Amino acid sequence: MRNSELIMMVLLLAILSLCKTNSLACNEREKHALLRFKQSLTDPANRLSSWSLTEGCCGWAGVRCDNVSGRVFELHLGNPDDSGKSTLVGKLSPALLELEHLKFLNLSLNDFRGTPIPSFLGSMSSLTYLNLWGASFSGLVPHQLGNLSSIRQLYLGGNSGLYVDNFSWISLLSSLESLDLGWIDLHRDIHWLDYVSQLSSLSELYLPHCQLNNMISSLGYVNFTHSLTVLSLPSNNFSHNMPNWLFNLSSLLVLDLSDNSLVGQIPSTISNLHNLIYLNLSVNRLIGRIPESLGQLKHLEILSIFSNFLCGPIIPDQLGNLSFLSYLDLHGNKLNGPIPSQLGNLSSLSYLYLYDNELNGTLPRNLGLLSNLVALRIGNNSIEGTISEVNFAKLSKLKSLGIYLTSVIFNVSHNWIPPFQLQHIFLMGCKLGPKFPAWLQTQRFLQTLTLHDVGIVGTVPKWFWMWASNIQTIYLGYNQISGNLSQVLINSTIFDADSNRLVGQLPHLSPNVVLFSIANNSLSGQISSFLCQKLNERSKLRILDLSNNALSGELGHCLMRWQSLTHLNLGSNNLSGEIPESIGSLFSLKAFHLHNNSFSGGIPLSLNNCTFLGLIDFAENKMTGNIPSWIGESTHLMVIRLRSNEFFGDIPQQICRLSSLIILDLANNRLSGSIPRCLNNISAMATIPSAIDDKFSTLNFSIYLGFQRSSLGYREDLILVVKGRKSTYSSILPLVRIVDLSCNNLSGGIPIEISSLFGLQSLNLSRNHLMGRIPENIGVMKYLESLDLSNNHLSEFLQAHMKSFNPLDFIGNLELCGARLLKNCTENEGPQGDENVEGSERSWFYIGAATGFIVGFWGVCGALLCKRAWGRAYFKFLNNIKDRVYVVTALKWSWVCYHFRRNHMIIWDV
Repeated sequence: MRNSELIMMVLLLAILSLCKTNSLACNEREKHALLRFKQSLTDPANRLSSWSLTEGCCGWAGVRCDNVSGRVFELHLGNPDDSGKSTLVGKLSPALLELEHLKFLNLSLNDFRGTPIPSFLGSMSSLTYLNLWGASFSGLVPHQLGNLSSIRQLYLGGNSGLYVDNFSWISLLSSLESLDLGWIDLHRDIHWLDYVSQLSSLSELYLPHCQLNNMISSLGYVNFTHSLTVLSLPSNNFSHNMPNWLFNLSSLLVLDLSDNSLVGQIPSTISNLHNLIYLNLSVNRLIGRIPESLGQLKHLEILSIFSNFLCGPIIPDQLGNLSFLSYLDLHGNKLNGPIPSQLGNLSSLSYLYLYDNELNGTLPRNLGLLSNLVALRIGNNSIEGTISEVNFAKLSKLKSLGIYLTSVIFNVSHNWIPPFQLQHIFLMGCKLGPKFPAWLQTQRFLQTLTLHDVGIVGTVPKWFWMWASNIQTIYLGYNQISGNLSQVLINSTIFDADSNRLVGQLPHLSPNVVLFSIANNSLSGQISSFLCQKLNERSKLRILDLSNNALSGELGHCLMRWQSLTHLNLGSNNLSGEIPESIGSLFSLKAFHLHNNSFSGGIPLSLNNCTFLGLIDFAENKMTGNIPSWIGESTHLMVIRLRSNEFFGDIPQQICRLSSLIILDLANNRLSGSIPRCLNNISAMATIPSAIDDKFSTLNFSIYLGFQRSSLGYREDLILVVKGRKSTYSSILPLVRIVDLSCNNLSGGIPIEISSLFGLQSLNLSRNHLMGRIPENIGVMKYLESLDLSNNHLSEFLQAHMKSFNPLDFIGNLELCGARLLKNCTENEGPQGDENVEGSERSWFYIGAATGFIVGFWGVCGALLCKRAWGRAYFKFLNNIKDRVYVVTALKWSWVCYHFRRNHMIIWDV
């Protein structure tokens, strides 16, 4: 009874207080000042509708008056709605100066249209609280704010258009306790720290994204050693060691230096910060081991040191002392050794991220005792062994489980009922199969299911499709899952079952599906049946990948039903017919694959309507006609792949307008004419490939998975022919630069402008009818790894700087000669004088020999014919010589025969 009376009394006092506030007499001068302030703003949500002459200003929305004097002392006009629907728009009126007793002014998250912060705010000397956070101010932060001698809380952050040229005025705010200048450019004043350090009352300092590059005090000390509790300096440009003054801040509760470029080791003196609750040193370049002294921070609740270069083991005993630790993130380092079992003693631990390290051994069983654990990720390590029910015994609060790229084997009973209800499962590259895990059907709140390459073999169980209908994201790729999808309805936003053994016709899709990828399976049936399926509402489908199946038929005109499509891959099927004009209704299309089918006809004119198109792959079909000139109007095109078709005519000059083009593959067609001389206008090929300037990333698609900083998505890949070999390019595709015009009927010379494509890596102009000399600068194209000019009609010398290429790259050019070729230029183009002398000498030699033979022959024979006595004596002499040779030969033959018979008889007797 006494309690109810007390409650009634409190309510009565509150009502009386409210009535008193509303009945306060409003100062007329301040009332009219507020109305003038209102007139400088637009109020689309009518937040200030109560501001009128008929009502007292102390009852207006957002206005607070002093209970005694009735003077306005607080204005609460911050935007309460993040969507922007309640935003006040306009500029600040100097009428605010008439609010002489105003202490509190909150205008955060409104829109002041990039106007400067008015300097008159520095004259509002009564202000103790000023909040202009995220209110779209720009320009120089006025120095006059240094006159706010009573200010305690100053929040100017979230205005990325603001900058400070001289920060000395901040040191005048001697009463300042909390300062937020996030996203304001402070780099112009290198002494920023010296000025801030003079604020002896400062308790909280927030300076994220301020382009600061120096955290070293020229004074060697700071004055807020015993007052500062929060120091937040993430996402700046610090590239030095952690300064010593940091570790004298004995009152510090929060230290955030993440996303900088800090170097060196974490000092052992970090233990001086014995009151720390939050420590974030992530995304830096810190090296060495985790210091043992870190274990002395007994109050630490959040420890994040991910994405550094820390090595050595996870310190077991010391981390085990952090009994209040609820969040531990060490991923993305080089930590090695086993996961210490002492982590199982951290009874408050809720989030444990150890993935992307070099840890080994097995998963400690006592991690299963962490009854408060919500998220566990240990992927991409060398962890092995078996995980059983024991490892999950007490994990009743577990919501996210990520184990991937390890040798872990799941060994749980078929009828296991887990103690948890997961929201996100991310298992990849470990051993979960061969059976489909039956325990999944006990998970009623699952949002993300990733079972990628986990060794599942066999048919999808009957319960799966109904159970999975409410799961937002499903990845089942690279298993050996079988089953017929003909009667299945897919309702997930993301569904990817690539590289399995699924059969039947394509499933039905709910309008909610955004990504559907089922490439590399054995699906069959008419593609038109799928495209023309009945939809109750407009489809949200953006990614459709049906490549590498056995689909057949023509596309038909139902493509217009899928107007949200950005990526369409129907490659490597049995599709035929012409590309329908309805393709032009896919206005958002970015990537279009029809390769390795039997499409015929030309490229439809309506494709020009797809103004965001960045990739065309119609290779290996039966398409014909000219390459249309309007293709040069598709300014986003980065890949044109039309090889192995029957296109004819000239290569259109307009193709040179495609400044973002990185792959041009028109090989194996019937193209004629000359190579366009304007190819040097393709700037993406004329510059060095860089991962920083990656326009190709606009073709990729990713989605947040629910894990911290994790996503999966869809990445474009292409089959390219380089150096005569087919290879699939995916992750490095944005860095590839290729021109392949081989196997056509191109004529004329190789334009010298092609040597201006300095970023080009592969150039194939083989098997054409090109003539003339090879441009000299081709040999000095630094990034050119593959060059094929074979089987043309090139001539002239092959310059010495071309010797880095294979001679086979030039074979089949009969008139081409030069270094390392079979045809040496000196055979045809040596000194003419020497050749004439040598030829003359040979001629006189043959003339002299013939003359000598004639004179000698007729000199002897003529004398024998004229003098008969000489003739008889000569022939008698020859006759005697003949007889003598006969007698000697007969005697020698008789002697040989005699000795042969004698030796033969001796051998026989023996």
